Amino acid sequence: MPKISNKASQMPASPIRKLVPFAEAAKKRGVKIFHLNIGQPDIATPDTFLNAVKNSNIKIVEYSHSAGIESYRKKICGYYKNYNINIDSTEVIITTGGSEAIAIAMMSCFNPGDEIIIPEPFYANYNGFSCASNVIIKPIISSIESGFALPPIEEFEKLITPKTKGIMICNPGNPTGYLYSKSELEGLRDLVKKHDLFFLSDEVYREFCYDGKEYVSVMHLTGIENNVILLDSISKRYSACGARIGALISKNKEIMSAALKFAQARLSPPTFGQIGAEAALDTPPSYFEEVKTEYIARRDFVIEALNKMPGVFCPKPSGAFYCIAKLPVDNSDKFCQWLLEDFNFNNQTVMLAPATGFYSTPGAGIHEVRIAYVLNLSDLKSAMICLQEALNKYPGSTLI
Repeated sequence: MPKISNKASQMPASPIRKLVPFAEAAKKRGVKIFHLNIGQPDIATPDTFLNAVKNSNIKIVEYSHSAGIESYRKKICGYYKNYNINIDSTEVIITTGGSEAIAIAMMSCFNPGDEIIIPEPFYANYNGFSCASNVIIKPIISSIESGFALPPIEEFEKLITPKTKGIMICNPGNPTGYLYSKSELEGLRDLVKKHDLFFLSDEVYREFCYDGKEYVSVMHLTGIENNVILLDSISKRYSACGARIGALISKNKEIMSAALKFAQARLSPPTFGQIGAEAALDTPPSYFEEVKTEYIARRDFVIEALNKMPGVFCPKPSGAFYCIAKLPVDNSDKFCQWLLEDFNFNNQTVMLAPATGFYSTPGAGIHEVRIAYVLNLSDLKSAMICLQEALNKYPGSTLI
């Protein structure tokens, strides 16, 4: 039988989804699972989106322009202007989710063997996208003790080699919920300018910034306009993960021309997703105010509950709807699987994401998990009770 490719062998499995078979088996046993493992909000998708799709009177579901429906690209520029990001429709390519935006950006910017520096822990699929593009990630670890603040710029400088072609961040961050400050981003800007690097920024969680802290985009930074690629998605903004609509944005005409060729190769982004997304731009501010208030309440509850548990430490995130918690366990991968295979409390258990999958450095995150506080408060309370009971009973506890 023919062998699969080396690239296929090297492609990492999703740390978020690899435990799904164990969850499915638990559900067949009648165990209720609180899904804190994946960023799938339980918030309702806005009616503006849903009604536009329901009421669409198109007779043929045609290909759109490869860069996306023109009216949507023009209208979305107004959305960005509200965040002081000034672009025109020629500087936007609509993609099949934020995932495709990242993949196209990597293919457009980097040659095989080029290196990109990414602070870790980082969104697990960056490993997959880099593998598919033959790009080498050079990780730079941020620590849970500092709340996952940006490592010193001097540490970035140490990693730069002739093969270094870019830096990538997620702001606000997945999986940490960390929100980079203006001074941190300005430090990266100066480094990018000094070494003439690409600066990719995944900013899909900009709606979710807390505690009065300021959202600063890479597109607010002056002097590196042609270095910057902004990556975006509507998945979390409108609780529309299945719509699969994202965006790649840059003022660099050469990058946009290259990215369009990759976009043409996949023909077009989803038609109904674009119809819904364009209409969703009219969603009233009250929707986001309510959602933000809800996430703050969830965050505050989860962080307080975690830090009350013996041996658990979890810094308070300022953005997104994730946190990384350090647990008193021997191995987070084993613990997360044990939760699904061997544990239940009142016929309930919790599904978490082992943090090892959010690091590129071997052995990092072995005592950490990512928690997505995307469930209602009642479910979160039950989930935290389950987690506390699990930590009390886990055979590999480091407290015993």
